[in-house]
Amino acid sequence: MSVMKRGVLAKALLGVALAMATAAAAQTVNSLKNHNSNLPVDFAADRIELQDRADRAVLTGNVEVNQGDMKLRAARVTIAYSGGDQTQVNRMDASGGVVLTTASETARSSYAIYDLRTRLVTMIGNVVISRAGKGETRGNRLVLNMNSGQASLNGGGAGGRVTGRFTPPPRPAGPSKN
Repeated sequence: MSVMKRGVLAKALLGVALAMATAAAAQTVNSLKNHNSNLPVDFAADRIELQDRADRAVLTGNVEVNQGDMKLRAARVTIAYSGGDQTQVNRMDASGGVVLTTASETARSSYAIYDLRTRLVTMIGNVVISRAGKGETRGNRLVLNMNSGQASLNGGGAGGRVTGRFTPPPRPAGPSKN
């Protein structure tokens, strides 16, 4: 293969990779950008331990947390709150098979942090973002900013990389234009 053809091929592959990464990040945030973090937070678990002096509650066993159309499942969730006249949830830390779902996407990780004050969701460890029939993206750390609609997925240390797969829409067969 000539040097010129390799250069064109490399540029094309880079363009596809950038488009794929951008599409994966954008698809994840689309349904979260307008998420109303002022909605009530409902939860269910096998066990709850209230630690009032520390202003937190620890939920364990088949934990489910819902806020609007955003749903979080995990083995354990620690809810940090501020006391006073009205209890206000500030942050939720989830661990153990974390699954975050919205109307159109699913993200999985080992750990997740949802900071309700800053409206940031951070997912860490073996992150997989998928959209039914549209592909998936993998990395080690995902930060979703629900204020700006931006998402950032990092590959992690020790040579980790962001990887993904997408399915292009079907196109009619026809003559190739090179």
